[in-house]
Amino acid sequence: MAIAAIVACVSIQSCSDKKSYAELLEDENKAVNVFLSDHKVVGSLPADNKFETGDNAPYYQIDKEGNLYMQVISIGDGEMATDNQIVYFRFKRANLAYYGNGAELEWEGNSDNIEYGDQSFRFNNTSLESSYQWGTGVQTPLEYLPLNSHVRLVVKSQLGWTSEIAYVVPFLYDIRYFPAKI
Repeated sequence: MAIAAIVACVSIQSCSDKKSYAELLEDENKAVNVFLSDHKVVGSLPADNKFETGDNAPYYQIDKEGNLYMQVISIGDGEMATDNQIVYFRFKRANLAYYGNGAELEWEGNSDNIEYGDQSFRFNNTSLESSYQWGTGVQTPLEYLPLNSHVRLVVKSQLGWTSEIAYVVPFLYDIRYFPAKI
């Protein structure tokens, strides 16, 4: 059922833009490549998870398809997230399709604006809409980094927000992860 809805959305989006899904994917790849061409990129994760950190750290390719790249700004001092643990996050994101067309990054999210409220997910729990709505890309850094970490992610649409997959738009995220306070 969900797949049919996605296909329908893709069809509607494709028709209204007069571009095929394949053309939209090509545009997405170009936008990501333009952004990454301005940064150092490493094609794999460090074997020992000893990431370079900071604003000039490289973007590490997380998956072999090139749908997710991570720059580690700072490694947290918390525990590693456990399955089904509630993780709060503060984020901002920018549409890389606009950046690929020469525009400045325009950020949105709850990092600087409390109107978005607190956002959370249950780590590795894709059965709850409150978790899977954010896409798998947002959770993936916690497979390698502890809580209280700060990362930037280049996320292609397949791993992004489930409500936006059909738009085939890549985003740059700036995310901080926090444990739930008990």
